[in-house]
Amino acid sequence: MIATNYNPKESEEKWYQYWMEHKFFHSEVDNSREPYCIVIPPPNVTGVLHMGHMLNNTIQDALIRRARLQGKNACWVPGTDHASISTEAKVVAKLKSEGINKRDISREEFLKYAWEWTHKYGGIILQQLKRLGASCDWDRTCFTMDEPRSKSVIKVFVDLYNKGYIYKGVRMVNWDPAAQTAISDEEVIYKEEKSKLYYLRYKIVGEEDYITIATTRPETILGDSAVCVNPNDPRFTHLAGKRCIVPLVNREIPIIQDEYVDMEFGTGALKITPAHDINDYEIGYKHQLETIDIFNDDGTMSEAAQFFIGHDRFEVRKEIIPELEKAGNLVKIEDYDNKVGYSERTHVVIEPKLSMQWFVKMKALAQPALEAVMNDEVILIPAKYKNTYRYWMENVKDWCISRQLWWGHRIPVYYLPGGQDYVVAETPEEALKQVKEKFGKDLTADQLHQDEDCLDTWFSSWLWPISVFDGINHPDNADINYYYPTNDLVSGPDILFFWIARMIIAGYEYRKQKPFTNVYLTGIVRDKLHRKMSKSLGNSPDPLELIDKYGADGVRVGMLLCSPAGGDLLFDESLPEQGRNFTTKIWNAFRLVKSWDTAEIAQPLHSKLALEWFENTLHKLKETLNTQFEQYRISEALMTIYTGFRDEFSSWLLEIIKPGYAQPIDRQTYEKTIRLFEELLQLLHPFMPFITEEIWQNLRERQAGESIMVSLLPADTKYDAPLLSDFEYVKDIIVGIRNVRKQNNIAFKDSLELKIKQNNRYPAAFESIICKMGNISDAEIIAEPLKGAWSFIVDTVEYFIPATSQVDTAELKAKLQEELKYTQGFLKSVIAKLSNERFVNGAPAQVVANERKKQSDAEAKIKAIETQLAELQ
Repeated sequence: MIATNYNPKESEEKWYQYWMEHKFFHSEVDNSREPYCIVIPPPNVTGVLHMGHMLNNTIQDALIRRARLQGKNACWVPGTDHASISTEAKVVAKLKSEGINKRDISREEFLKYAWEWTHKYGGIILQQLKRLGASCDWDRTCFTMDEPRSKSVIKVFVDLYNKGYIYKGVRMVNWDPAAQTAISDEEVIYKEEKSKLYYLRYKIVGEEDYITIATTRPETILGDSAVCVNPNDPRFTHLAGKRCIVPLVNREIPIIQDEYVDMEFGTGALKITPAHDINDYEIGYKHQLETIDIFNDDGTMSEAAQFFIGHDRFEVRKEIIPELEKAGNLVKIEDYDNKVGYSERTHVVIEPKLSMQWFVKMKALAQPALEAVMNDEVILIPAKYKNTYRYWMENVKDWCISRQLWWGHRIPVYYLPGGQDYVVAETPEEALKQVKEKFGKDLTADQLHQDEDCLDTWFSSWLWPISVFDGINHPDNADINYYYPTNDLVSGPDILFFWIARMIIAGYEYRKQKPFTNVYLTGIVRDKLHRKMSKSLGNSPDPLELIDKYGADGVRVGMLLCSPAGGDLLFDESLPEQGRNFTTKIWNAFRLVKSWDTAEIAQPLHSKLALEWFENTLHKLKETLNTQFEQYRISEALMTIYTGFRDEFSSWLLEIIKPGYAQPIDRQTYEKTIRLFEELLQLLHPFMPFITEEIWQNLRERQAGESIMVSLLPADTKYDAPLLSDFEYVKDIIVGIRNVRKQNNIAFKDSLELKIKQNNRYPAAFESIICKMGNISDAEIIAEPLKGAWSFIVDTVEYFIPATSQVDTAELKAKLQEELKYTQGFLKSVIAKLSNERFVNGAPAQVVANERKKQSDAEAKIKAIETQLAELQ
């Protein structure tokens, strides 16, 4: 017995376990088959499934499942990222809750806690992806800090250093006071904020005069080294070469001139704090100014500030204003809107800070990756992101790759006693050899000190498409030679430079070729108010709760229904509800077909014709799907198969072939319907894997180990376009008959006659379908319009149904006039288009021909309506 209602939970658990047991997700090198490979954007090891993951991984799964159905050797490599800053922050917080301070324990002890955390929580998100139906090759699961990936990272650091790409230097970096580490420019998120602009006056040395500056950061005046004015500004010419006094600290500083200063901003005079602003640092270097670092690593004031020592920077901003006012240095305060940089990971305001860090020279490395995208060797979808990519890559800055953290890949630099000289090596043993060769010293391993810093997380994930196949350590192994370059990457545009661009750079540097061909950039999942979904806003549903409520297939359909590439998805719970309703529609179609008894009887003509029509519809649908998948219009592809199943299969085919009550269906029709149903399920499978497997397994008897996910789609076949066009008229005729019944309260059980005015457009070949679906007892061609009958027009052909009751002439006239008005408006728009020379000369000939046909059809229809109206006068 088939259950009345589909049970998603039972089906999902059953079939996922079945797929895993039979290793349908696993891929091995097979040179007789075409590989299709996707690498997962590795989620943070500390992460849990959110709506963005749901969208991204549903798209990846749809692509990988479709490739399997096409007979390709599909391989979807999963894994997680060690996420240095996020993971260390969570471990530090956990230790703090236990009364343990990170600084009070050794690095080794801390790493022991970090690994415990990773082993406990690290696999959660991957397990959650299984609930969604993700068909990853779990045997290939990678972690950016497992042994092969770690060796790869260290090997690449040493290689780039030896090539001269990596260097160490004191530079102005973005400092995260919460994580107490440097972060790259790309990890800074700028937010518009309402701030204050503080006007402060500095006394001129030896005079009663003052120079007034404007700043948004009054706390940094304690680190000022100069006041700068534009040499072209006549307001300050008389101050050139003089000195002024920094308020509170009473330090004398020079008044310098530099064209960098914007004469329109503030007062036209700029205070210079070289240690805490990138532009001030450049001016300070140019004018040889003193650098005074007034902040500790945690964002509190250092002893160099002289005042407010140990106080937080933002508290000092409040505390310093009364002091400045008391000293007579505060002129005024204004409201001011400006952009403030925040750390992407810890969400605190970053602090520009001079720091000794490791960097990668990016300009030369980036060039092949820039050309690859500009030449469409690597294709960004949608293409609008090419300009963003080009801007970033043409203006690429050196990459700060060191992080002041313990959790991560420790920088493979070994310092000799004294701390100045160092070697770069993959292992301590190799380092000792280099020390002897380079410095002529015989040292032991405990005499070397490895750099305390770790590498930026992105320095491991940029190798991901190569390192998941161990292509750095073993560059000629079978896996990397077979699966690389991978095919598609599905990711968000927010990490286009963080990760995607850097993977392309690494691909050309280490494999001399691209890492993937297509980059599908998803949009952001937002709520109905267009707000980005987040826990802090409380507008993001729990994905697992959605799956429990609507089923994995329902949620997948809901996520994809409105997610164009690069376009934001406006999520509403009505979407997975719509997906669940569609699963119900599919299940009901399955129950209907399986409820029919078969018999060795003749096949009715209407069934034969309907099956021929639907088979051609299916061929056309497959052609459309192929184009949509090739163009990564995944949302449209889902809608194509969604409407194909709902409208063409369920509402038309099954209704046409359905046998009468308690009557059997002929075996020929039944068998072909099952075959077409199977093919529809295959097309649906990438989007809805669970219900399609459930029904496919039960449509006919299957052998153990069979599965829809490894079945092969039948080869594409051409379709009969004229037949499909004629059938659209058939549908319109049936709808016309149904409208007559509805408008005149005529039950379907009551048969009607159909009269067709003589023409050459009536699809007579399908008359058996028209008669069955309209319960027409007799269809007859007539020479003249039938008076006193209900009527309608389809494709310029007039149809009449002899009235079984009084015809309401006034109502009929009103409907005809309404239809006339609409058709006249339509004709007007077509004529306008054909009057446009640019359209007629520029559009393909077939498109123009279609418009001319629309014009002649509309004109004929108008004439027919006008004739009918004249007869009603």
